[in-house]
Amino acid sequence: MPLPTNNIVSQLSTVHVHPDKPEEACGVFAVYSPTDDVATLTYFGLYALQHRGQESAGIATFDHGSINVHKDMGLVSQVFDEDVLQRLPGQWAVGHTRYSTTGSSRVANAQPAIVSTRLGEMALAHNGNVVNASKLREELLERNHTLLTTTDTEVIALLMADAVNDGKGWIEAAIDACERCQGAFSLAIATPEGILAIRDPNGIRPLVFGYFGDHDPQNGPGQYAVASETCGLDIVNAHYIRDVQPGELLWISETGVKSLQWAQPERRLCIFEMVYFARPDSVYHGESLYSYRKRLGNILAKESPADVDLIMPVPDSGIPAAIGFAEASGIPYAEGLIKNRYVGRTFIQPTQMMREAGIRIKLNPLRDVLEGKRILLVDDSIVRGTTSRKIVKALRDAGATEIHMRISSPPVTHPCFYGIDTDSQDQLIAATKSVQDIEAQIGVDTLAYLSWQGMLAATQQDTTTFCSACFTGDYPVEIPEMFKRSKLMLEKTPVKA
Repeated sequence: MPLPTNNIVSQLSTVHVHPDKPEEACGVFAVYSPTDDVATLTYFGLYALQHRGQESAGIATFDHGSINVHKDMGLVSQVFDEDVLQRLPGQWAVGHTRYSTTGSSRVANAQPAIVSTRLGEMALAHNGNVVNASKLREELLERNHTLLTTTDTEVIALLMADAVNDGKGWIEAAIDACERCQGAFSLAIATPEGILAIRDPNGIRPLVFGYFGDHDPQNGPGQYAVASETCGLDIVNAHYIRDVQPGELLWISETGVKSLQWAQPERRLCIFEMVYFARPDSVYHGESLYSYRKRLGNILAKESPADVDLIMPVPDSGIPAAIGFAEASGIPYAEGLIKNRYVGRTFIQPTQMMREAGIRIKLNPLRDVLEGKRILLVDDSIVRGTTSRKIVKALRDAGATEIHMRISSPPVTHPCFYGIDTDSQDQLIAATKSVQDIEAQIGVDTLAYLSWQGMLAATQQDTTTFCSACFTGDYPVEIPEMFKRSKLMLEKTPVKA
């Protein structure tokens, strides 16, 4: 049975059906190592990427050309144990941890997607969202394909299988399939001959690769890993080489690594990966995201100062920006909320009476820190506002005399179509309310967001190389009208300040 939707920053009282944060993308991991236990390496890689999806997990290994697969609903540690991993021998593997963006939460939709071809079976893991998947799916049905899932991942896999069955090799078939897909896709594909790592031309979702062991990959074939984030490489002690580039394909096999630029790159990395989704210890542009998020706090303090006694974060996502705000403002930093990090997705939901009483499952305020204090609360985003309102009430109940809130990103006014599960536009609080209205609704004394310009400037990169559509409505890949209407109801004119 599918597990309930997870909230990264949960509400104080209960688990809502509708999250108050954008839900994660998916995590992909692949490893090529003929001399190692690739299933266990993949397990740990997925464990490090668990924050990107908690619905289901799967691993496929290739053992001298024969595939072994295990996937199920649940967290990585729930789906796999030592007995399962021992039944997955092989020389290379691909794994996936999923949060559904296209396709419902059920075991049939768990990845990797497995399809058969004239060259043998293949296993495909996907992070992103193919916006023309409905049209491609109709074409596959017209060609008498039987689709076993409701995911765009299966669509990509079947397109590739068709190309293989028409006489193409693995590389040519992958390029053929990718050229027909529009949207975001970072792919790890295991075949009987090796591993493919592919990124869409915009590079909307991240993908990195590295090597491990004592062998220098510059001197011939070695041991390699591919992951959604560098934290997935770190956990298996793999050395980061570089990002898979937008529009690039890597072929990893017994001959080493081959790179092909299959499409003209036009980089548009999702800025929300840097603001919130990716782990703070993952490296982007040569530095940890912890450093970038601290810089967001520095800029936020300059843009929207406040006369308060202490700066505190909403744990854990608000911590780096709160530290940065405190550093820039000279106001002391303190933890006023303690998070119970052992409450997982299977936690028993409280009764209605408990919810009404405000039982504090995940976040508990520290009265002796808060009482009589004017506090500034820092978080990375507000999506629906329900969690923020509950947190503010709990802080006032604990004795805070003033509560000012600062958000280290601009107002989220538009839904994402590229692999992040945000609400439809009418459910996004900033799409329907002004900052002053949100301020009143969540019950703070003042509220301010980081500017769009400040968020991008903090990257210290070319600001045109990011997708910030959730803040601006400027989508880098055209969205089919029917797909667009499913979420984009208001067409609110974005405000970039």
